[in-house]
Amino acid sequence: METQKPYRVLLFYKYIHIENAETFAAEHLDFCKNLGVKGRIIVADEGINGTLSGTEEQTEQYMDTLRQDPRFADMFFKIDEVDEHAFKKIFVRYKKELVTWRFEQDVDPNKTTGKYLSPKEFYEHLQRDDVIVIDGRNDYEYEIGHFRGAIKPGVKSSREFPEWIRENLGDYKDKKIITYCTGGIRCEKLSGFLLNEGFTDVAQLHGGIVTYGKDPEVQGRLFDGKCYVFDERISVPVNQTEEAVIISECKHCGKKSDRYINCANPWCNVQHFCCEECEDEHKRSCSTACAEHEDNRYVKEQLAKQEEAVK
Repeated sequence: METQKPYRVLLFYKYIHIENAETFAAEHLDFCKNLGVKGRIIVADEGINGTLSGTEEQTEQYMDTLRQDPRFADMFFKIDEVDEHAFKKIFVRYKKELVTWRFEQDVDPNKTTGKYLSPKEFYEHLQRDDVIVIDGRNDYEYEIGHFRGAIKPGVKSSREFPEWIRENLGDYKDKKIITYCTGGIRCEKLSGFLLNEGFTDVAQLHGGIVTYGKDPEVQGRLFDGKCYVFDERISVPVNQTEEAVIISECKHCGKKSDRYINCANPWCNVQHFCCEECEDEHKRSCSTACAEHEDNRYVKEQLAKQEEAVK
């Protein structure tokens, strides 16, 4: 029997109008600090979006407290058990949007959004020939893992989606479109934007990839690779079956690898796939120039270890 892990990661969002959202954000930061949870939470006039980590007791108290607020009484939390904190600090920030879309005309998910599909329904749709599957995330998220047959928009930020949709999907407005993202928040507005653009049959994966991977019936089937997450873990497994595969390759040697690391050159810091062997050989860098850079963090770390060893 698998033992329970000491920490949890919560992933959540809610589109609901928040009066005096900047004040709410400041007060919520104090609450999180006093509670001892860590993570990143965005507060906007249109709602709240967050992911945080803490002990079982801390996360239970966080969820209970938030649900005591009538605005968040029906908040759906996605819960993942982990061995340690997934964040180093707690940030609660006010922003104009929960996700930076910058639409010409804003989309209100409470009025316009795609039909919700359960994991089982989404799995069934993935096997249909008449369905177009759109990944609602950024390019680097797609590269480490995605649903089989999904289209990669290749965008580097959400704000690039409108132009990509108009340039590439204009001839498919009468087709069945299904969208997905990590936890569901991006598809709330992405699917609504598609409907506003004249697409007639649009649906979204309810709860996102993380919910799909935990569904006991579907077990993450037809998802290849891992799911990128915005915390210290970087990625988490989704497909719980024997068909699970690694789709990404080490930038240096081409061997299958899903290890996403940041370049050791602090002026570059680009994320890239790198196997354990190549990490040492290439000084945890994405290029020769970065490996030879005078500020390379890997080189400095090795020198510090050598100096400590001779003391």
